[in-house]
Order: sequence, then C-alpha cells, then structure tokens
Amino acid sequence: MVQALEEEQVSDDKKKADCNQEFDRADDEKKHLERDLSDLASVMDEAKQSLQSTEDDIKALEKGIASLDKSVAEATKARQEEHAEFTDLMASNTAAKELIHMAKNRMNQFYNKKLYKAPEKKELSAEGRIYENQMGFIQLSRRAFPAAAPQAPTGAYTKQAEGSNGVIAMMDLLVAELDKEMTEAKTDEENAQAEYEQMLRDSKDKRAQDSTSLGEKQSTKAALEGKLQEHGDSNRALNGDLKATLAHIEALHSDCDWLMQNYDTRKAARANERDALHQAKAVLTGADYA
Repeated sequence: MVQALEEEQVSDDKKKADCNQEFDRADDEKKHLERDLSDLASVMDEAKQSLQSTEDDIKALEKGIASLDKSVAEATKARQEEHAEFTDLMASNTAAKELIHMAKNRMNQFYNKKLYKAPEKKELSAEGRIYENQMGFIQLSRRAFPAAAPQAPTGAYTKQAEGSNGVIAMMDLLVAELDKEMTEAKTDEENAQAEYEQMLRDSKDKRAQDSTSLGEKQSTKAALEGKLQEHGDSNRALNGDLKATLAHIEALHSDCDWLMQNYDTRKAARANERDALHQAKAVLTGADYA
C-alpha cells in the first residue's frame, strides 16, 4: 500500500514537471509567434503605405503625360493656324504689290516712258488678270470713242506729269509698307516656328523622362504587390501556428490544471496516509507510540 502511494506521488511529480515544462515551451512559442505577427504587421503597413505612395506617383505621372500631350496638340493646332495666317498674308501682300507695280508701270507708259517696262508674258494672279482686263477695256473704250483734244494751256502736260510723280511716290510708299509688313511677318513666323520646334524637343525629352519614371514606378508597384502577397501568406501561416499553439495550451489546461491545483493537497494526503500506514504497521508489530 505504501509503495502504491509512493508510485502515485512519483507519477504526480513527473506529470507536474512535464506540465510546467510544456506550459513554458508553449508560452514561449506563443510569445514568439505574437512577436513575429507584430513585426510582420509593421512591415505590411509600411509596404501598404509605399504601395499607396507609388500608386499616387503613377497617377500623377499619367496625368502629367496626358496633360503634356494635350498641350503639344494645342500648340500644334495654334502653330498651324498661325502659319496659315502668315501664308495668307504673304500671298495677299504679294498680290497687292503685283497690282501696284502694274499700275505704276501703266502710269510710266503715259507719263514717264523711260521708266516703262513692257510686261513679260507670264501667268498673272487672279487680281492681276482682273486689273489687266479692266485696263484693256479702258483702252478699247478710248480707241472706240476718242475724246476731243482739249485746248490745254501751255505747260498743262508738264503739270500732269508732276501729279503722276506724286501718285507713283505714294505707290512706292505702299509697296514699302507692304514689304515692311511682310518682313516683320516673316521674322515673327521664323521666331514662332523656332519656339514651337524647341517646345517639341523639350516636350519630347520631358515625356521620355516621365515615361521612364512611369515604367520604374509600375515595376516598383508590381514588386510591392508581390511582397504584400508573400507577407499575406506568411501572416496566414503564422496565425495558423498561433491558433494551433493556443489550442495546445488549452489542451494542457484541460489535462494539467486539476493536478496543478490539487498537487499539494494530494501530496499532503498521501504523506498523512503513508504515516498512518507506518503507525498501523508499528502497532501491529508491538511498537508503543504512547
């Protein structure tokens, strides 16, 4: 009987030691997993913030590229319109100069024959053809209905010639003004075209830089998304391990709590019972405990 009590005590001692050791191991594992989960949560938060920042950068770059393309398109349209206006101005002024030179030459034919130049056979502009037809009609009319020669006072023809010189001078002034306008327009056109071409080069460089940055940001985004996926897998695995560890601790409580709570009582009871058995045995063998 005493031996059985001692064997039971040995069994309780061993189980208590095993329970304490397993509780310590499981608690260490639980703390380790919780620490890993906490560290992983911090890493995931940083990765999410980096991903959000990268996505914002991507949106900004895409918006910037779209805005740049729109600006280039608008500038191209404006440059085409300006060039069309320049072309119209040059054509209009050239036609006007043609007409003035023709009129001046006609006047020289009558008032300053030394300066008159016979017209070359060439294709006239629309305005030139109209003027030519009008002048031809006037000449035919004069030939068909010749006016009586007026009795001009002496020196009348000389005065007409002098008057024609004033008209010719005014024509020369008009031509000079047209030339000035055309020169200024040509300078403005060349400057505007140079500025436009420089803008195209700058825009091309800027777009290339932004496109490179956009590609890099997209690669960074893909890498961050891959890392977050890996972190998510690790998080699920760690949570699974923590859940298993908590279940193990719960099982330990179910198996060990009763013994741990009653260990001292059971040990004292066995000691008392063992002492009582020893006393009974002594009585039976004639020992005196009085």
